This record gives sequence, C-alpha cells and structure tokens, in this order.
Amino acid sequence: MSSKVKDFEITKSLVIDGVYIFKPSVNSDLRGTLYTTFHKDVFDEYLPEELYFKHDKFSKSLHNVLRGIHGDTKSWKLVTAVYGEIMQVVVDCRKDSPTYLKHEKFIINETNQLSVLLPPGIGNSFYVMSNEAIYHYKLAYLGEYLDAEDQFSIKWNDAAIGIEWPTLTPLLSDRDK
Repeated sequence: MSSKVKDFEITKSLVIDGVYIFKPSVNSDLRGTLYTTFHKDVFDEYLPEELYFKHDKFSKSLHNVLRGIHGDTKSWKLVTAVYGEIMQVVVDCRKDSPTYLKHEKFIINETNQLSVLLPPGIGNSFYVMSNEAIYHYKLAYLGEYLDAEDQFSIKWNDAAIGIEWPTLTPLLSDRDK
C-alpha cells in the first residue's frame, strides 16, 4: 500500500514492520533532473514525537564494496544512494519481532532515487553495483550518536539470514569480514 504526500510516494514494507520506502517526484528536462530528498513535515510523521533528524553522513564506495550489516537500538536512519547504483539490504534484528532475521532488498539508483527509513533494531547494508556510489545516511536519535563500537554487526553472508548477494567475493572492511 502506498500513498502520495507532498513530493513523495510512500510505501510501507510488506516484509519488515516499521520500514518505509520514499520515492520522490523527479522532474526532468533537457538540463537534467530535480527532486526533493527530505521535507521535515513529511518525515516527522514517521518518527517518534520527540525525535528529529540531526546528523548526516556520506560514504563513497567503489564497485563490489559491501558495507554492513550494522545497526543499533536507538537510531532511526533514512538512507539512499545519491550517486551510482546500490543494492540496499535491510534486516530485522529485533529479537522480539515476528519478522526477526527476515530481510528485504531494494535497488537504488539515479533513476528511482528511493530513500528507505529504518527504525532502531534494523540492520543496514548495501552493495555497490556501479563503478562507484555515494551513499547518504540521515540520522535521528536521542542523546549521543552510537558509533561503530556501540553498534551491532552481523556477518554479511550469515546463513540464518540467507541474503543472495551479487557476488561471493565482495570488498569488505575488517569489521565486516
């Protein structure tokens, strides 16, 4: 089920409760494209009342890089690829959830410009399918940001999750190995 709000078509994940997909209206002409990636009034409706987005991060990654599966129990994340093409993967890591260890995949690229909203407890990962990609994280949380040492990590090829990646030999960080 999807709805149209302001500059976005918003769809609720059919696999993992609390995950939402935002597809912006993209306007194109001979000069290129223009689209909205964030509108506070729209996204505030999907966050708990006391939260707001307050922290942005970008990563640039090369072809065959796989990042994740990482997450924490307090951060809401709005993620997208602003350049290139990725396979975005989200994993339900909430042990009390009926969809625990289920995952969902999305292709995000310059054509569809999808953004995915992840609640706390959802593992976040992506694989770079293009020559390079620039990935954007927008974060909302209470208190201080939980950095890598405070996050959970799950092995990218964990058999209990069963993600089918485009390769068996991705480029990984030491943390992701």
